[in-house]
Amino acid sequence: MLRLLTTIFLVSIGIFLYSYARELNPGTIAVRTSPSIQFELSPVTLVVFSMAIGAVLVALAVGMRQTAHVIGNWRSTRLLRRKEKIDALHREGTHAIMSKRTVEAIALFERALAMDPNRVDSLLWLGNIYRGEHNFAEAIRLHQRANRVDERNIEILLELANDLEGAKRYEDALQTLHKMLTIEPDNLTALIRKRDLLIRLEKWSEALEIQHRLLKANLAEPERLAEAQLLTGCTYEVGRQLLERGHPDKARRYFRGAIKRDRTFLPAYVGIGEILIREGKTQQAVEILKKIYAKTRSNIILHRLEELFLEQGEPSEIIRVYQEALRQDPNNPALQFYLGKLYYRLEMVDEAFDILSTVEGVQDQLADYHKIMANLYLRKQEMELAVTELKKALHFKKRVVVPYVCTACRHESTEWSGRCRSCGIWNTLVALPLPNAGGQAVADTDNSPLPVSTVPYQGIASPFETV
Repeated sequence: MLRLLTTIFLVSIGIFLYSYARELNPGTIAVRTSPSIQFELSPVTLVVFSMAIGAVLVALAVGMRQTAHVIGNWRSTRLLRRKEKIDALHREGTHAIMSKRTVEAIALFERALAMDPNRVDSLLWLGNIYRGEHNFAEAIRLHQRANRVDERNIEILLELANDLEGAKRYEDALQTLHKMLTIEPDNLTALIRKRDLLIRLEKWSEALEIQHRLLKANLAEPERLAEAQLLTGCTYEVGRQLLERGHPDKARRYFRGAIKRDRTFLPAYVGIGEILIREGKTQQAVEILKKIYAKTRSNIILHRLEELFLEQGEPSEIIRVYQEALRQDPNNPALQFYLGKLYYRLEMVDEAFDILSTVEGVQDQLADYHKIMANLYLRKQEMELAVTELKKALHFKKRVVVPYVCTACRHESTEWSGRCRSCGIWNTLVALPLPNAGGQAVADTDNSPLPVSTVPYQGIASPFETV
């Protein structure tokens, strides 16, 4: 009732004001809407009509704005609900992965990507799943798609590098890691991964450059020591490659650099000896190798000297070297064993028998010891003892000659090299029998050989014939 009375009152006031205004403003105004149409309106009517039109236009503008706002809210709400659904699918997928429900996780991530093909985290997770299943092609496709969405995402690039490495596309993996380092030059993970790939591809100069950068990083002391050892190995490998390619002067500089970093690094000493041999300075090489043996007491040096003296037709010299070594260490069974083998190699049967029959502590490590002893007994016509030695030898399922073993992984090899073919560590191959081995045989390992290059110094191989 109050609203009705208020309305009547306002209408009455309006009519009164309109009438009063017309009395104050008599006359008419001609308004043309076209050449042939004309209206006669009082000034007050024209004003009121104009105000009415303005009010209608304002109402229309406000109405359109409100309508657009309502539509925008509806679309935002719809997109928000869609995002919430995608987030839920992704979250369920990660939970499925953690619960080892791989098939379910794949389905959930694929549903999330069907709704949002550019969702980076779903692409990452799904690609990682496929890489774990060794489906490297699909992992690469998904991570490349994620990289196109976010080209500067370090995590994506790292996962893509993992995929490419798994697919053995090492050069492409290197390019991806290079892109990471372009974005973040001091990224240690990228530097280490690139270094490892370069080592795998035997690009030693590039690996050495990265290794210098890693040593300048703020690493914990154990990590710094490990990286320093790896730097020594990379320095040696650069020298080895230069020597193989016919650049002995440059190789010598790198070998000396490795020795400067580690005075006990045997491969570099051997490398310097090989340079002298290739330069025709055999006598100088012999003298240096003798000094190295006096410093390192490594049987590997004796093996190399043995080959050198035999090539020169001077077996008495290497015999004298072995005998001198035994005078300095008379209870060393390894020296006794290798001197006995040298005698056997030179057909000095009595001398070989005298020394090998007294050796203790190597029989359980080397099958060829028993084979040699069996052959010596045969030559002495002692058949029963020969059969006994052969029976002992047949208990071994190893090669007839196994003079070298890695002290890090126990991988055995008939050829010496500066780097173990199994674990990839430098300066770990030593000559059997192992000192203080307690008479226990060295166990075979199941590690697959690393892609280490062939032995560069063919003279340092098993210097003993098969019995």
